[in-house]
Amino acid sequence: MENRLPNISNKHKICVICEGNEEYQYLERLKRLNVWNDIYDITLENAGGNGNIPARYQDKYQNGSYEMIFIFCDTEKKPYEQYEDIKRKINEFHGVNCAAEEVIIFANPCTLQIVAKHWTDETIKSPAKPVNAPLIEKYTGVKNYKAREDQIYQIMEKLDANNYEIMKERVKILDSEDCQLGSSNFASVLDLLESEDCRWIEEKNDRL
Repeated sequence: MENRLPNISNKHKICVICEGNEEYQYLERLKRLNVWNDIYDITLENAGGNGNIPARYQDKYQNGSYEMIFIFCDTEKKPYEQYEDIKRKINEFHGVNCAAEEVIIFANPCTLQIVAKHWTDETIKSPAKPVNAPLIEKYTGVKNYKAREDQIYQIMEKLDANNYEIMKERVKILDSEDCQLGSSNFASVLDLLESEDCRWIEEKNDRL
C-alpha cells in the first residue's frame, strides 16, 4: 500500500522573494551548486517585478509556512523611488522602522553588481542593459544582453562553486549602505545561509 504520510522535514524553511527573472535564476543556480548549508530548505519565488514584492512578502509572512522571508531586489538609480517604497511598506507592515534592513537583500544599482563579481571586480554603475552588455559579453560570451530567458540561462551556467568563492570575497568588500553606488549586503546573507548556527533566524524575527 502506498505510504501517504507527509514528508516531514526538520530543515529550516526560508523563502526568498526575487524581484524578477535575473534574481530568481541567479539564486536558483546557487541552490543547484549546493554552496549553502543543508540545514536550510530554501524556496524561491519570482515576484515578476518590484511592484509586486510587498504584497508577496505580506502573503508569505502571514501564511506562516516559513521561518524567515527575504526579499532580493535592485535599488535601480537615484532617487530609488520604487526601492524606497518597498522598504517603507515592509517597515509599515511590521510596525518597525528597521524591518526592511533585516529582510531585504539589495544590489546597487542592479543584481549584475553581484553576478559580475564571479569574474571581475569591476563596479557596475548603471542598471541599463545596453551599458552592461559589453561587460557581459567580455566575461561570459553572451552577446547583446537584453535579459532574455535564454541569455540569463547561458550566464548562469557559467557559475560554479569556484567562482562563487571568488564572488564572495569581492562582495564582502562592497559598501553595505544601499544608497551608495556599487553597494550590496549580499555577503552578510551568504554568511547566514552557510552557517551551521541557525540562531540568526530567531534573532532576526525578534527584531521584526
